Amino acid sequence: MPRLSVVVPVHNARRTIDRCIGALLSSDLPKSEWELLVVDDASTDASPAMTASSADILLELRGKPRGPAFARNRGSEVARAPIICFVDSDVCVHGAALTRILAHFAADPDLAGVFGSYDDSPGDQGFISQYRNLLHHYIHQRNRGEVESFWAGCGALTRVAFVAAGRFDENRFDRAQIEDVELGYRVRDRGGRIFLDPTITGKHLKRWTLGQMVRVDFRHRGVPWMELLLERARLLGGGGLSVGNEEKTSVALVGLMLLSLAVSLLPWSPLLLLVTLVCFALFIAVNRRLIAWYARVRGVWFAVRVVPMLILYHATNVAAALYGLSVHGYGKAGRKLSLKPPE
Repeated sequence: MPRLSVVVPVHNARRTIDRCIGALLSSDLPKSEWELLVVDDASTDASPAMTASSADILLELRGKPRGPAFARNRGSEVARAPIICFVDSDVCVHGAALTRILAHFAADPDLAGVFGSYDDSPGDQGFISQYRNLLHHYIHQRNRGEVESFWAGCGALTRVAFVAAGRFDENRFDRAQIEDVELGYRVRDRGGRIFLDPTITGKHLKRWTLGQMVRVDFRHRGVPWMELLLERARLLGGGGLSVGNEEKTSVALVGLMLLSLAVSLLPWSPLLLLVTLVCFALFIAVNRRLIAWYARVRGVWFAVRVVPMLILYHATNVAAALYGLSVHGYGKAGRKLSLKPPE
């Protein structure tokens, strides 16, 4: 019986899956102590064939792609170990990652879950990819300890906690969104403790483009996260690693900055333009540690280019928040109307 089951969901991952599987097989945890389950989510490329000889179990799902939540759930159903580790197909875990995951559960038998972080050397060298993956690295590296959510890029849950929480919500999340964050909330609701250990690391191989990043931030992260916070009445309180007070303050400042800038131009208003500049200065002050960190790890010119990316990121969150609030309010109004007794 393996101590750990590693589930890798795959969809058209021909560019990265070899490196992902190779990194897992190079782990310092002896292979006799863990099993590898690859779940192919209706790929149309060579991904299944590329993993067939390495996986202990290869599940090939037919029909249309159902998303990583569905794939991970199918993998968990055939996993044999008491601890289930999820690794994305574009992540290369470092050699000690699996060992450190098991060490946490051995040291704390009451722990429900543990997850790690991307490393500080993303696989793609483009500016957008470097900026985006390093932002994820920074957030996880500074939040060691017990957290409110979960990350399935490289994270593990006990089978008991995973099943008791209802597994991933495959009906709500039919593509890669925040299905792992939402699952983490449910694990925490049941009293489960989740620990973030930033020394559990992996290299992210994903290549980001500007258009893809904006689309993901709005449609697949911002809007569903806003809906989740509204559902759980946690809009002003805590809500996960990426929605702390600093992030919410930044969103508010960018929203006010863009509003004052737009109004100042129609008609021209020096006072509102001054408000825009003040908001910009406050935004820089709130994010000074992050910008300074980028300067240390990638240089001053890189950090200068990061500033408009951060403004764009939070502007996308402003749009997602407004959209989420409107949809939520419309839904509540519709439910009230539907409960109105007939005249």
